[in-house]
Amino acid sequence: MGLFDIFRSIVGRNKSRSAAEVSGQANAFVERRRRPRVNARNGTRVLIIDDSPTIVIALRKMLGSVGFNTVAAPDAEKGLQIAHTDPPDLIFLDIVLPGMNGFAALRTLRHDALTRQIPVIMMSGNEKAIEQFFGTRIGADDFMRKPFSRLEVFSHIEQMLDEDLVPRRRAERSGGTQGAALSSGN
Repeated sequence: MGLFDIFRSIVGRNKSRSAAEVSGQANAFVERRRRPRVNARNGTRVLIIDDSPTIVIALRKMLGSVGFNTVAAPDAEKGLQIAHTDPPDLIFLDIVLPGMNGFAALRTLRHDALTRQIPVIMMSGNEKAIEQFFGTRIGADDFMRKPFSRLEVFSHIEQMLDEDLVPRRRAERSGGTQGAALSSGN
C-alpha cells in the first residue's frame, strides 16, 4: 500500500479496507524499507498489457527506473502478438481489456509452446477475490490489485525471481533456491 493509500484510509476515503489491514500494510511497508530490495537482472524484458495509459505510464516509470526494458500493448490481441514475436521475461496483464479479456489472453499464452513459460501477473481494479482465484486456476502466477504502489509491484516481482534473478513461473522455480533475501520472510 502506498503512502497515498494509507492517507486515504486514515481520512476515510477508502472505506473498503479495515483499520487492521491498513495497519498491517503500513507495517509491511516499514519492514520492506528495512531490507534491501532484490531486483530482477538489468535488462529484464516486461510486457504490459493494459488499456489504461495511466497504468502503463506508472509501470513503465517504476520498472524503467531499475533497468527493466518495457513494451506496452493496449489490448490482448496486440499483447499476444508481441509476446509471440519477441517473448518477454514477464507479463503484467489486465483482466478487463477491450476485445479479448485478460483471462482469454492468459489461456492463449498458456496453450502456446512459445509463451507458456512466461510468468504472468494479472491485474484488476475490481475488489472481487474471485478474479484472483480464477486467474491462478487458469495459470496466472500472481495477482495484483489496482491501484498499486511501487512497493507492491517490486514485491510481486521479487517473489518470482530464481537464483539468477530471472522471473520464473512458480512450477519452474526450485524449492528454496529463490535467493537468500527471499527466504528471509516472503
